[in-house]
Amino acid sequence: MLRVQDLTLAFGGVKALNGVTFDVQPGSITTVIGPNGAGKTSLFNTISGFYRPRAGSVFFEGREITRLHAPDRARLGLARSFQNIALFRGMSVLDNIKLGRHCQLKTNIFQSLFYLGAARREEMELRADIEARIIDFLEIDHIRHAPVASLPYGLQKRVEMARALAMQPRVLMLDEPVAGMNHEETEDMARFILDVNAEWGVTVLMVEHDMGLVMDLSDHVVVLNFGQVIAQGRPAEVQDNPEVVRAYLGSGDVSELRRRLRQGRDQAAAAHHVTQGTGAYADAEAPAMPSGSATNSSASTETAGALRPPSSRLQRGEVT
Repeated sequence: MLRVQDLTLAFGGVKALNGVTFDVQPGSITTVIGPNGAGKTSLFNTISGFYRPRAGSVFFEGREITRLHAPDRARLGLARSFQNIALFRGMSVLDNIKLGRHCQLKTNIFQSLFYLGAARREEMELRADIEARIIDFLEIDHIRHAPVASLPYGLQKRVEMARALAMQPRVLMLDEPVAGMNHEETEDMARFILDVNAEWGVTVLMVEHDMGLVMDLSDHVVVLNFGQVIAQGRPAEVQDNPEVVRAYLGSGDVSELRRRLRQGRDQAAAAHHVTQGTGAYADAEAPAMPSGSATNSSASTETAGALRPPSSRLQRGEVT
């Protein structure tokens, strides 16, 4: 369905991605994990067309899309949500969701401007479909006319997922879909992800830090560290991989940590010298300073769940 091959992305002298390769199989749930600064959001931005890679290719259903612009990829069936909520806060829930279908509309700007004939019919069909399928599916009928700014965080994340679903995706890309949610909201979002995959047949690619959720939902897990794939496979295989353990917990070797910190400072200084005055780091997820030798504080919130056996609370078909 989706293939990433030897993808390399750099901001000045800093490589955010370095030879990343993996496949997303049709009908699967694939999750990309890794410590903060590993390059996960940069990977999503490159796949969806916001960043242009320095090298490598992205294939979608056998077609290379590396040079396609983001709107063209969306029309093909690549839809995504964002790590930081990107909704129009002054607009209603329904209007925000309807915007997701914009790339699929057939009427032109002049027909839409006067809102007559084909434009009116298409608008009414769009609204009926969204209300009957997406709003009902995500259980947000009671807030469809509410302004997004008035909603709690968990519901805003659900609205953003609804907007992505309105694009009629073949692959749904979710960037940290449960970040900042409480237990109940996380359970609800996990159920929606499973149902979208099982009932709608949508392939899911997501970035997530909640290791319990990752281990329970995923068919395939890809682990990034410093922009490179260090492991991939089924959740149980990745969980026991020593490189993954080292990336999250470190090796305990203090001298090695000091060496890598010095190396990181030297690389950062060199990159700053190369890019000084160019603004190359703007809006970029540059890799964090090297860690993971003796300790990795950026991953501290994940380590408790990263190595535990998968729980049974979200087994497929058993989510309540």
